This record gives sequence, structure tokens and C-alpha cells, in this order.
Amino acid sequence: MAPDDSDGRDVTIFAPAPILTVTVEERPAGDEIHVHAGGQGVWQARMLLRLGTSVTMCCVLSGETGVVLRHLLEDEGIAVRAVERAGRGAAYLHDRRSGERRLVAEEAGDPLGRHELDELYGLVLGSAPDSRVTILSGPADLASLPPDTYRRLAADLRAAGATVAADLSQARLAAAVEGGLAVLKVSDEELRRDGLAGESVEAIVAAMHELRARGAAVVIVTRAGEPLLLLDEEGVLEVTPPRMEVADHRGAGDSLFAGVVSGLARGETIRDAVVLGAAAGALNVTRHGLGSGDAEAVARLRRSVTTRRIGQDGADHPVSGRVSPEGLAALATGGIPLPARRPSAGGEPRR
Repeated sequence: MAPDDSDGRDVTIFAPAPILTVTVEERPAGDEIHVHAGGQGVWQARMLLRLGTSVTMCCVLSGETGVVLRHLLEDEGIAVRAVERAGRGAAYLHDRRSGERRLVAEEAGDPLGRHELDELYGLVLGSAPDSRVTILSGPADLASLPPDTYRRLAADLRAAGATVAADLSQARLAAAVEGGLAVLKVSDEELRRDGLAGESVEAIVAAMHELRARGAAVVIVTRAGEPLLLLDEEGVLEVTPPRMEVADHRGAGDSLFAGVVSGLARGETIRDAVVLGAAAGALNVTRHGLGSGDAEAVARLRRSVTTRRIGQDGADHPVSGRVSPEGLAALATGGIPLPARRPSAGGEPRR
């Protein structure tokens, strides 16, 4: 049965083109084939659900793959609001029998037409006011969606009172920031690729200040193998998750971002929420399933996340030893205001 989102969900995700993923793995009894929904928005949604946060996904479902994707998404507990169309949907086939991912076949899917994009845009605007946070995620195919869509959508959602968070790169990052974001997550690699930052912490922090000046209220930068950085109105925070043995690094950033959004949706400050995100990302690298994990394990890892303040010049200012699951009062530095859900037909606020 499809999840009921008549009373709104904690988080709305704009996920233009989910991907049908088929993976072949070797088992003692023979080959094993797995079929799942995938793509950035799906991996974010999966971790949000693991953390007890309900999700509505607004997407386009195309052709045969779209029919399968709807069932897979709803079976996971995601409320789906979709534009359905004929044509080719995004899909890939991976062979992992050697222990490594090998791409066998990939289908990018048909680009979105103007009418389909307009309809999808309306679905997001209709769902977001009933949610605590709205995520803008990107399609796997960079050519399938005009970047300016993200500027318009961020601006319109913000005007409607939504709290908008995004994990984007390249032209879509710039467009969403111009529209205005409550939270932006980006990797240092993406900042360097886009010519926004150099290698040093000082250069990354300078780029974060520039992004904040352009329209992102909070900027989170992940650094592979290094502590992540957060910039908010109080300054820069360095967040260090526990080091884990890596089974698969793919999807760790999506899990981290989902953890941050989950924390915000439950009313945590951004500095508490980023600690939850760091724990979720750390857990993800120990698993082969993208966006996978469980809330109890994340809660345990959260106790091992450490933070410290750093200045523009890279100097550090200790904040706390370890951050408890409840967060320290010293980190409660003015959380991001979340929109109240619209009242239900009976006049009572939706819970």
C-alpha cells in the first residue's frame, strides 16, 4: 500500500529523475540479482527514513522503469508524487561479482520536456508547505534539467515560507544559491572543480563565506578523509566523525546530508544537526547499500563525533570534547527557523 501523505511529511524531496538500479553479486549458491531505486534523492530519502523522518518525493517516472520505480519507492515507505510519462527512464546495470563495481550498461533517460517540468514544479510547490524541510537534489544526467530551474524553485519555495536545503554542484549549485538556501552542502572537490576554492582550509573557508554572501545561510563542506566544515552566522565549526573501515564510500555524502536534514526536521539547531549528519555519513561507509544504516547505530556513533571552532585564518578554538546526542548548550546558537505546517481541514495544526 502506498504511504499516505495527506497530513504532510517531515521532508519533501525534489528528485527529478530517480534511477532503476540492477546489481549482480556473487554468492556461494550462484549469482544474485538485486533491483532497487537509486539516485541522489532516493539515497537521501532512504537515510531519512532510517532516522525516523517521513518523506514525500516529487519526481518524474518514465516508461517501464517508472512503473517499477513507483512500486520500489512506495515499498520503502516513501510517499510518491509523480509526473508519469511515456519514454525512457534512467537505469544502470552494475556487476559486483569481482568485489568492485563494474558498469555493464547505463541509460540516461529522456530529458524533461517543458510541460513535464512545469507539472513537477507545481507538485513541489504543493508539497513543500506541509513539510519541515525541502531538499533540492539533482538528476544523474547533467543535461536533463536546466540549471535555472533550481534558482526559480529555491526562490519560490523560500517566498512560500519553506526551509530549503540543497546538495548540488556546478551550475546548479550557483543557481540554487542565487535563489536562496537555508542549507547548502558541497564537497571541497566540487569547490575546486568549479574554481571556487584551493587546497587549504583557509581557501575553503573563504569560499564558504563567499557562498554565504551569495545566498546560502549555512554552508557545509565535506572533505574526503578529513573533518567537515560548517559555516553559519556564528562562524566556522570543524566536525570530526569517528574513523571507520571503508566498505564503500559511495553515498556517504548523501547520508551525511540526510542526517543534517533529519536533525533540522525534528527541531535541532544546525550545529546539533550536523553532528547527526556526520554520524550518519560515517556509518554509511561501512556498508555496501547506499543510504543504508539504522538509527540506533547512528545514535551510538554520534557520541564519538567531536567539534571545534576555527577562525578565518585556520586557528582552532575548542568547543567541546564529545557532543552528546542531545547536543551541548554551547552549540545551541540559533537554529534555522522551520515553517509551521498548514492547518488541517479541522483547523488543528498538523503534527
